[in-house]
Amino acid sequence: MSSPLRVDVWSDIACPWCYIGKRRFEAALDVFGDTAEVTVTYRSFELAPDTPVDFDGSEVDFLAEHKGMPVEQVEQMLQQVTAIAASVGLRYDFDALRHTRTLLAHQALHHAKAHGKQLELVERLFRAYFTEGRHLGRAEELAGLAAEVGLDPDETLRVLKDDLYAGAVQSELRQARQFGVQGVPFFVFNDRYAVSGAQDPEVFLRALRHVSSEGES
Repeated sequence: MSSPLRVDVWSDIACPWCYIGKRRFEAALDVFGDTAEVTVTYRSFELAPDTPVDFDGSEVDFLAEHKGMPVEQVEQMLQQVTAIAASVGLRYDFDALRHTRTLLAHQALHHAKAHGKQLELVERLFRAYFTEGRHLGRAEELAGLAAEVGLDPDETLRVLKDDLYAGAVQSELRQARQFGVQGVPFFVFNDRYAVSGAQDPEVFLRALRHVSSEGES
């Protein structure tokens, strides 16, 4: 490969398909092989920006209210997503999940990126949210999780309380609108090709190989 391959992933840590898509994309990377030549950056997207930080209710309550769906339909949908997550090695616990606005979590990911720890933190936040029922709308909780991947918790807490990366998050949200991103995950390869959704690994692998061959031509 003549030049590094860049993949920008618009994603939200409150999106169950984003975590599934992450695993499927990683499976494609494993087959692709030249992982050292692929730079992956996670970009900010808010699925539900009107969500209160301290939502009083379950994930079923939120989706039934937010999407106007019957409770029984929501429960069936979550069971299906849980089974699909399990197929890629993820354990979702929607009963424990604490629904919250993710704006602060996106700022934490920008802070982690500035210190070369974004990929580690995005994985940690997904697991904290979907498996462990952690409250990711709180700066203290995010700082503690950041510490687990090697970031200074006091610095992280200060950055979050000062909204240091609020502008960077808003910039990426605007960029997503310019790209016409309607949902996530949304993968952009070298600013030229896009793959929308948590596609099968084969789809991502074809995109990686296509963009790689373009760079060599």
